[in-house]
This record gives sequence, structure tokens and C-alpha cells, in this order.
Amino acid sequence: MSTDNSTRSRPDDYFSDWKEREALAEGMIPLVGKLYRNSVKTYVYGQNLVNLSVLDIMKAHRAVRQVEGNELSEFETFPVIKALAELNLGIAHIDAGRIAVKYEETAKANGVSVEDFVREEVAELINDTTPAPEPRDVVLYGFGRIGRLMARLLIEKTGGGDNLRLKAIVVRQGGAKNDLVKRASLLRRDSVHGPFNGTIRVDEERSSFVANGNEIKVIYAGSPEEVDYTEHGINDAIVIDNTGIFKDAEGLSRHLRPGASKVILTAPGSDVPNIVYGINNDVIRDEDRIISAASCTTNAISPPLYAMDEKFGIVSGHIETIHAYTNDQNLIDNYHKADRRGRSAPLNMVITSTGAAKAVAKVLPVMKGKLTGNAIRVPTPNVSMAILKLTLAKETSVEEVNEYMRTVSLHSPLRKQVAYSNSPEVVSSDLVGSREACIYDSVATIVNGNQVIMYCWYDNEFGYSCQVHRVLEQMAGVDYRVFPKEN
Repeated sequence: MSTDNSTRSRPDDYFSDWKEREALAEGMIPLVGKLYRNSVKTYVYGQNLVNLSVLDIMKAHRAVRQVEGNELSEFETFPVIKALAELNLGIAHIDAGRIAVKYEETAKANGVSVEDFVREEVAELINDTTPAPEPRDVVLYGFGRIGRLMARLLIEKTGGGDNLRLKAIVVRQGGAKNDLVKRASLLRRDSVHGPFNGTIRVDEERSSFVANGNEIKVIYAGSPEEVDYTEHGINDAIVIDNTGIFKDAEGLSRHLRPGASKVILTAPGSDVPNIVYGINNDVIRDEDRIISAASCTTNAISPPLYAMDEKFGIVSGHIETIHAYTNDQNLIDNYHKADRRGRSAPLNMVITSTGAAKAVAKVLPVMKGKLTGNAIRVPTPNVSMAILKLTLAKETSVEEVNEYMRTVSLHSPLRKQVAYSNSPEVVSSDLVGSREACIYDSVATIVNGNQVIMYCWYDNEFGYSCQVHRVLEQMAGVDYRVFPKEN
């Protein structure tokens, strides 16, 4: 994603150095797996290490060196992960990369061993017997682009099976030949996001398919009222509506059927709380039964707007969204009720409207009346860009803005929402599968006094799905302890 600006000394033999680091990454895999099966999830600067290949682990380390500019490598993280795996730990998320850097910067020179340092960092977790929460059932109402990506995320994050479990999907059509097989195939193979990471089998007799051991019932229903989830062994479920059919409290409340107690909408809601995780998720209350996870664009632009307003103050701005085409458009020219959207999506750039600029005010009230917005749909299937043209309350420079946003992406509470790129070569396809709400393109930033233009990429499918999953975890009461602890 970015160029290597680290100051790490060059090895005498690049190939020998590579093979050593490769062996260490290979050695991490069973240790990371052991920790994960015991409900301890390990990371390197926010990059999840679970189920990664040797090369992916090495790439995760390099990405840190490129943006952070430190010397983090497998030589530093392997001893930390090994030390963690030797401890009897309670449920937690642990960033081994950050612990390794902290050790190198604060303790190594004083002769403290890695093992002792790690024990001190996670002391409250050692021999902790706090029971895991009861698993919470999840139902996907609709199985389109977002539905299938949410399924992938839920299956990937099942872990020890103690938190969220995808129990069913609800779809309207049924009875067609090979219906289950076709739906399972769409989960297994994706033209944009690649193959499913695991195995999927179909069980026709039980009207389900099994993905990595997770049995997922396929329920056919023409409306929410037709479903009684308890008949399928589902109770107290959170329903994720990714159809976009119902967008207000009255319509979404139709999902509150026997066995379902809460609803999340994966689109902007008209009279329900709109939540962008990392920005206003603190307003979610235990008694809330229906919430919206807003739109992919609102999720992408709210974090950088929040960060810039906090540091520099935003007087006004315009948001231009360069958005990948969506299923709402036509493959070839045909009638469409909206202006211009009837023209062939793969062949045209299409000017259209977006409500994201106004929607930001729902999650960031300080932005009310300050932003305008428009959108251009372009002939790419995924990954979009938001161009933020901002008038700030004070003058700044490219260097100051970039360093600030780099720090936000690495060391602030928004680090899961904002990633940072300093590559002059990155293009949209490079960012497919990004898990952050947006990726700040530092090379493209323009500053003239108090006028700033920022370019923020976002995977409008998977990055958004990750934000929805974060909202889901909070609504379900899933609250991991995170180490190292914030200062």
C-alpha cells in the first residue's frame, strides 16, 4: 500500500534474512492458532494474524514498517507471540506488534526479558477464568453483496464459538432447482473478493449449508411476518437487514418476530439511530432494538471529517464521491426511475446524487449545514473514493495534515476506521478487502492555506461490512479486553 520509509539497517544477505523471517512467520501460525482456539486473538498493529499465510504475516509486518517507520519485524514479534502462547490467558484481543515495539523502546535496554515484559503487560489476563458470554444468534435478512460479505466475516470471526453465531439467512425466492447449491456457490466464489477462505457443503435435507463447521439455515419467506425463528432453533437473534426494502422504524419492526429481538439496517435509516462505529457508537443503548449502520459513504467520510474538525476546525466543505457502480444501476441501457442511472453502468460515468453529506450531520451534529455533496458512479465493481474539499478554521500545510492523519491511523481510537497510504502508485483494485472505513491517500493531499483537499479511498462493500460487524458486536454486548492498554 505504501513505500518503505523505514530506517531498518540492510542485512548482509537479503535472501538469508528473508528465510529467517519466513521461518519465524511459519512458526507463528500454530501459536496464533492455539491462542485463537482459546479465545485470544492476536494482531500486528491492528492486522489480524488469525488464519494468515506465512507471506501474509510477513506482509503485515512490512506494512507497519512502511507507515510507522519503525523496525518491527518477525524477529521482534515472534518472541512476544511465543511468550503469550505459553501463558494461560483469559479472553482478549492482543496486539503483539504494539507490545513488541513497546518492549524494544522501553524495556529491552534495561535487561528485562521478553517473557517477563509480556507477563507484566497481560498480568490481569493470566489464569483469568471470566466465562465467555453466551453465544448470540445472528440472522441475515437478504443474501446479496453485503449479506454474503457479512456471512464471511461472521464465519471468520466465530473463533471458539463463544460470541456471535450466524444461524440463518432469509431469502425471498425458493423452490428453484439447485437453489441451495447456487446460494452456497455465491458464498464460495466472489468475482471481486475472491474465494471463500474455508470449506462449504450443502445439506439439502436440512435446507442449510455448512461453512467451516457453521450450519446456516436457509429460510424462504416473502415477508418478515412469515418467519418464526424459534421453529429453526433460533432465539434472541439480531437480524441484519441488508435488503434495503425497509428503512424506517415501522418497516424494520416487522423483523421483531418470535426468536428475533433486535435489528440492524445496512443502509441509512429515516427515523432510527444512524451509527458510524468509531464516531457515535457510544449512543447505542442496551434497550435499542432497531438501529442503522448508515451508508458506506457516511462511514468513509465521517472519521476523517471528525479528525480534521477536532484538530483544525471545519468551516465548510464539499464532498464528491467517486463511487463504484452498484446493483441499483442497469447493466445495459434501460428504464430507471432515477435520473441518468438507466444508462449502462459498466460503460459510463454517471452523475448522481448522494445524501451522505447531509447524513454526516446525523452522526456528527457539528457538521450540520457545513457540507454539500454529489456523486459520480464509475465503471468499477468495488472500491470508491471520497474527495473532501474543506475550508478550515486555520491555515496548515501538507506535511502537517499528513503527519496528523498518519498518527490518527496508527495511534488514535480511530485506527480501525482510518488507514494511511503513502504510495504514489496505489489504485482502487489494490484496496479490495480493506477492513477500515477509509484509507487516507497522503500522496494526493493538496493544501493551500486553510483550503485542504483530501482523497479517501474505501471498500464500499467489505470495509463497510466490517463497520457493520463492529456495530453488531456492540449491540450484542461483545466487549473484548484489548492489550496493550491505551495510555
